[in-house]
Amino acid sequence: MNAKPNADNLHRLVKYALDSGEAKSLAEAEERFHGYRLALTIHGAESRSLLNQAALLTVVALGRRVFLGGVSVEGDLDVPLKVQLPLRSRLHEAVGDLGGSFSPSDDETPTIAIGGGPRPRRSGFHIRTAVAGWRGGILPAYSELVPTPGPTIPLAAMLAAGLAINEAFQFVDRGGPAVGRRPIGLSLWRPDATDWLAPDADGPQIAYLPSRLWLIGLGHLGQAYLWGLGLLPYKDPGKLSLVLQDIDEITPSTESTSILSDADMVGQKKTRAMASWAEKRGFATALHERLFDANFRRQDREPTVALCGLDNALGRQALDRVGFDLVIEAGLGRGQDDFRTMRLHVLPGARSAKELWKLAAPAETDTDRPAYQEMLKSSELDRCGVTLLAGKAVGAPFVGTVAATLVLSQVLRLLHGESPYQLIDLNLLSVDHCSAVLSPKCFQSLNPGYTAALY
Repeated sequence: MNAKPNADNLHRLVKYALDSGEAKSLAEAEERFHGYRLALTIHGAESRSLLNQAALLTVVALGRRVFLGGVSVEGDLDVPLKVQLPLRSRLHEAVGDLGGSFSPSDDETPTIAIGGGPRPRRSGFHIRTAVAGWRGGILPAYSELVPTPGPTIPLAAMLAAGLAINEAFQFVDRGGPAVGRRPIGLSLWRPDATDWLAPDADGPQIAYLPSRLWLIGLGHLGQAYLWGLGLLPYKDPGKLSLVLQDIDEITPSTESTSILSDADMVGQKKTRAMASWAEKRGFATALHERLFDANFRRQDREPTVALCGLDNALGRQALDRVGFDLVIEAGLGRGQDDFRTMRLHVLPGARSAKELWKLAAPAETDTDRPAYQEMLKSSELDRCGVTLLAGKAVGAPFVGTVAATLVLSQVLRLLHGESPYQLIDLNLLSVDHCSAVLSPKCFQSLNPGYTAALY
């Protein structure tokens, strides 16, 4: 690493190796991650499927942020792009736009097959994505299991991609006899369903999509919300009006967790970079570059539904006090032990935002790990710099991706006549134990704004 390490250029998943103590120096941690490689395959009719294209492109966009040694893609890629993302018009071009390569891989490289049926059993890590209706997940590549068919829901493909990268990272990180050898999935319509492969976990075909949304925070979660909105089948994308709110600039660290950021955006305001992407997708945007707090007020003609991506308690405490009719937010774990966890809330709820996010004393920063001590000994950073670095959160882009699918699904539930879930708790290490509680509040009188879906 050429630049002196600091909070703005540290890869947030590389930090996991520092905090766990598995890497004795930053150089060792970076070398480890640059040794992680991933292979993807997609063949035949699967490459022409909108859902499989959505899964493939999401896996590439996430994978190249986690597997720093490269993501190679093999298969039938010279086909028209059906996904409505602002990318070039052929699938192989879109893969290249997102950072995928086309170099050959070997059987030792962890492999994710996109869609399709059972593959021959082989050694090593080999899984496949499975998407049907509102249900998305992963299966061992050789598994005979197949989810029952359902409507076309691109968010389920995004969910499957997030779960696939989570499993692949778990394999290269610590492995274990069960990793890659178990079915893992979730229903976005019914996250409390016991069997995600079964049809009773499914919901309706999408008829309506949101037309007015406010996105608070445009980092890890906010960009995942935008990616999910970009995948949704808008008949007229110009009918979606977005308010984008953030005060920060994109840094090299942003790219490690945020699915739409890249090195060319470093130094740009997040609002402006994300507005540029959204407008290329055809959406209309308005920008707010001011701090979100209790002094903020929504104006009458602005969107009444907000999706929150803030990571601080003070901002979250204001969510139900500034004039929104509905707020959906997801909080992500920050430490090396809990960064795969997420908790979704819908406001107004049984408890106020201030009750949910009570201000706590700052956590003590652990600088005793070998990598931080090495920085002090080498004078790479002074104690203040090491303390600031150690205090930053661990983050992984696949966590925010999964959380975003759950958040966006609550808006879609509302638009299709169902109550959203008031609380969803999920740990990506134990997806089968997802906890979800339906909101007792009636939102039938709320009109968040809607427009027609393409299919």
